[in-house]
Amino acid sequence: MATLFDEPQKFPLAERLRPQTLAQYQGQAHLVGKNGVISKLLQSDKVPSMILWGPPGVGKTTLARLIGNHVKTPFFTLSAINSGVKEVRQVIEKAKTRAGSILFIDEIHRFNKAQQDALLGAVETGLITLIGATTENPSFEVISALQSRCQIYILQPLSPETLVEMLENAQKQDEWLKKLNIKLKETEALLNLSGGDARRLLNLFELVVSAFPANQDPLVITNEWVLSTAQQKTVRYDKTGEQHYDIVSAFIKSIRGSDPNAAVYWLARMIEGGEDPKFIARRLVISASEDIGNANPTALVIATNCFQAVTMVGYPEAEIILAQATTYLAASAKSNASYMSIKKAKELVRKKGDLPIPLHLRNAPTQLMREQGYGKGYQYAHDYPHNFSPQEYLPEAIAHTTLYDPGQNARENELRKRLKNLWQDKYGY
Repeated sequence: MATLFDEPQKFPLAERLRPQTLAQYQGQAHLVGKNGVISKLLQSDKVPSMILWGPPGVGKTTLARLIGNHVKTPFFTLSAINSGVKEVRQVIEKAKTRAGSILFIDEIHRFNKAQQDALLGAVETGLITLIGATTENPSFEVISALQSRCQIYILQPLSPETLVEMLENAQKQDEWLKKLNIKLKETEALLNLSGGDARRLLNLFELVVSAFPANQDPLVITNEWVLSTAQQKTVRYDKTGEQHYDIVSAFIKSIRGSDPNAAVYWLARMIEGGEDPKFIARRLVISASEDIGNANPTALVIATNCFQAVTMVGYPEAEIILAQATTYLAASAKSNASYMSIKKAKELVRKKGDLPIPLHLRNAPTQLMREQGYGKGYQYAHDYPHNFSPQEYLPEAIAHTTLYDPGQNARENELRKRLKNLWQDKYGY
């Protein structure tokens, strides 16, 4: 039976609909809206080097190209997957003919330290304006020297409303789709399978439209039709990062839920998909502190050692180390008390501002400071029985505030008991 697949398009739908102007760009209003920071920069024609950080398919590459079009300067593109120091230096040489040329590096987190170092001089002198795109936290994957020379802008996941609007616009703008009588009856399956990735959404939409018989009219898009057409795609894990956010979410939630069986299954999905072992190990380190904390402090030690070990070993043996750490963390007692304590503390800081530090806790390196009372009355804990003095350590305005509430587990119950003995009724332990 003939289908619309028999009318192949030269380029994928997402590429055909790639915005050519900022006015056509959808989403990221905090960056490119009327009062967006990048909009204001473009109005002044002053574009700094920047890192665009966000999940796949939210418009990082498109935004970089639109910036290049707006400032009308030479625009060079490199992919960190297949480029190295040699290619970086070639671009820098070309840029010498016109300072301020833009170099866009996709997946910059895949550049190693030496490759990133090669950019520093040209970025610092302004010879090139660097725009890097990454799905990974720049704090971990971009060297500090390069970070300090770039503004970091965070691109948010696209809302369901924005994604549906993209589908509707596609039917109005694409020359091929405009010829078809498409009825977009249901969108849930399209949105779920695309995982918030606009590029994936548009290409999936094209796929399910193409699967209709050539003589059918109208083409009614339902959840059932989408799932039946794209069924084989639902079990894929894209090692370039297209799906790893959903998989790692299931992985971490399985550890948090104390299910080592589910956790090791999701681990296997990531390993089979070719996920970077350091990416997995880094999430284990975070989980060890966020979800286990003082219920079992050894978990953080094991997770940290896991990260170091997989860095030294690599695949395939690294999967054994990852499995050991994963099952240990999943089987461990859980507590998010430390995680909650820093959240409460940060909220208190934002609410109360910079409260004055009690004089007795201040450092007093000079005579003038000592005369002002800095350090006066401080009680050195080790000079007192049990190495403890019940002096006040918080600013006066928030004295007696409890931020750390030990979890209900064997280890933290011991901590609670000790704190109760020391502080009596002060903090409600």
